[in-house]
Amino acid sequence: MTNAVGMPAADHVDHQRALGIRGEEIAATHLRNAGMLILDRNWRPHGFEAVGDIDVIARDADALVIVEVKTRRSLAFGAPSRAVTRRKIRRLRSLALAWLDERSIHAPALRFDVVAVTIPPAGQPVVEHLRAV
Repeated sequence: MTNAVGMPAADHVDHQRALGIRGEEIAATHLRNAGMLILDRNWRPHGFEAVGDIDVIARDADALVIVEVKTRRSLAFGAPSRAVTRRKIRRLRSLALAWLDERSIHAPALRFDVVAVTIPPAGQPVVEHLRAV
C-alpha cells in the first residue's frame, strides 16, 4: 500500500514522526535560547478525560507556557502555525488543567504559544514563535 506521495504508508508515518521529533527538538532549543525553562515534553494525561498530549510545557518568568509545536517541510500547504485550530487550543486548555492538577501546582499566569518549524530539504530550519495564541 502506498500513500498520496507514492511512499509506502509505514515509511511515510516513520518519516513524519522523525520530522515531528526533529521539529520539537528545534523548538525546545529555541525556547531555551529565549530564556524559558522546559518543565515537561510530550506529556500525556493518565486516567484523565482529556485526549492528546502537550508538546512542551515551559516556564517564562511567572507564566506557565503550554506550547504546541507544528513542523513542516515547506509552506506548500501554508504556514505550520495555521494547523493550530481553536479546537486544538481548547484541547490544550483541558490538558493544561490536567497537568496542573496532576502536580498540584497553581500557575499565576497561563499562556498558550505555538512554535512553527519549517525544515526545508536544503538550508536551515525556520522557527516562528507565536505567543499567547
